[in-house]
Amino acid sequence: MVQAKKQLFDSKLQRCSDYCKALSHPARLAILKHLSEVQTCITGDISSEIPLGRTTINQHLAELKSAGLIQGNIAGVRTYYCLKTEALFELKNLIDEFLGQICCNEKPKEMSNP
Repeated sequence: MVQAKKQLFDSKLQRCSDYCKALSHPARLAILKHLSEVQTCITGDISSEIPLGRTTINQHLAELKSAGLIQGNIAGVRTYYCLKTEALFELKNLIDEFLGQICCNEKPKEMSNP
């Protein structure tokens, strides 16, 4: 059986990659930031804050939801979105661990304060 190339890598790298893919558009970052500020809101509220149409916002919400970074709760005809904090903590830990593995302990000279 042919194994997906992604499956050749450590599960932490796979999960980190999935999260990073979900974060790879500035609109998705803006959505996450907005949700962190308001706690929960509907698509229309997000559309009024982010300069994109509702259809585009819905596509970005679907990507974030698929990655497990947000959740949507249906109430009548509206879906209320909020952050999944446990996933965000996992993302932070994965990124911190990964960057800790690839970064050196000293700041580059061009980044050091005089």
